[in-house]
Amino acid sequence: MVTNMTDENPYATPEAEITAPGDGSEELASLGARFGGAVIDGLIAIATIWPAMYLLGMFDRALDGQQSIEDIVGGAVLGFALFLLINGYLLANRGQTVGKMLVKTRIVSVEDKKILPLWKLILLRYVPVSVVAYVPLIGPILNLVNVLIIFRDDRRCGHDHIAGTVVIKAV
Repeated sequence: MVTNMTDENPYATPEAEITAPGDGSEELASLGARFGGAVIDGLIAIATIWPAMYLLGMFDRALDGQQSIEDIVGGAVLGFALFLLINGYLLANRGQTVGKMLVKTRIVSVEDKKILPLWKLILLRYVPVSVVAYVPLIGPILNLVNVLIIFRDDRRCGHDHIAGTVVIKAV
């Protein structure tokens, strides 16, 4: 049987246009919500890393002036591991940390407003600013600039620009 080329193929893969939900979830998170989420995440980090560092003797060595590069790197790795243990599942599945969940915000791609893969969030959003923080003298200044550029119209920090993310209100 010969068919016309304009007839639809019943065996073709279905096609559909996928769009982001139009439920207002694309609205940028407020500065207050972003600050609140960061404070909550910071308090959680302190509550988890300090006891671990105390138990490992890192505080005692620092107070005695005996802190080594291994302590510094080990503390950074330990802190990042605890961050991922606490927030990894939420980041991978909801684009949120505990702080962002509590203040009802989420991290999404600036292009399509979808949640990014966890590896991309880690490698582009968290690792660069974490590494820069340890650069003597200039690290704290760069981290301050990273945060302060949030006051522009797009409400994105430096790490948002690096990762191609934006923080929006979660519905």
